[in-house]
Amino acid sequence: MNLFQAAILGAIEGLTEFLPVSSTGHLILAGHAMGLVGPVMNDFEIVIQAGALLAVLWLYRSRVAGVLAGVARPRSPGGRLLLKLLVAFLPAAIVGLALHHIIEERLFGPLPVAIALFLGGAVMVLFERRRRARGITPAFASVDEIPLRVALAIGVFQCLSLWPGVSRAMVTILAGLLLGCSAVAAAEFSFLLALPTLGAATLFDLVKSREALLSGATVGLAATLVGLSVAAIVAVIAIRSFLRYLTRHGLEPFGWYRIALGLALLVLIWRTHGGSP
Repeated sequence: MNLFQAAILGAIEGLTEFLPVSSTGHLILAGHAMGLVGPVMNDFEIVIQAGALLAVLWLYRSRVAGVLAGVARPRSPGGRLLLKLLVAFLPAAIVGLALHHIIEERLFGPLPVAIALFLGGAVMVLFERRRRARGITPAFASVDEIPLRVALAIGVFQCLSLWPGVSRAMVTILAGLLLGCSAVAAAEFSFLLALPTLGAATLFDLVKSREALLSGATVGLAATLVGLSVAAIVAVIAIRSFLRYLTRHGLEPFGWYRIALGLALLVLIWRTHGGSP
């Protein structure tokens, strides 16, 4: 992997990890386009995912500090948020551990990603139009107001994101909106939920691939540093921009993007295989 490829992949991760468009799906497609598949791509995804997590830690450092302090003070606002994040994290952790081999073997490819992008986009467009038509005032304006039962339900929805291309951000934000959260509360809870969810996934992959990563045999130190840095910087910009955009325009534009990209990929796959199923 050269430095240009590392920077491109880092930018894709940083831009898409917290937007409802599927970072995994985009990385799979970008990897296939660059000819980067197998151990090289798998190991590099661990690195740039860690970069995206650093962006959340930086932007929400005061809230993260409160959550960590909540370990000793469970009845504090930080302690209550910690409990909600743990409850929301558990469903996907359990399902992911049980099915990760099946998911990696059968779903990490262009066709499953294209299907997930298209269907997820259609759901987003329909949901946003219905939400605007009903004009319901959110019941929970901030992350602190989200009750434990809603956090658990969001965590159950997050299991859908184990299918590459669905998007963890999409299902958690949609679930939050559906369950009465404001757009900002749903998005911020999704960002914070990324810390235990992606953190655990990154740690699991890191342990599994520790020898290759430590030796630099697959990626290389320079590419690792470039990808990590670019992912972190782009993710900071993406999160700040997304919150402003979401409050003004909602999720529908992202839905149409997913539909267009999913259809384009399905057509490309169909032509590549000569019209065969």
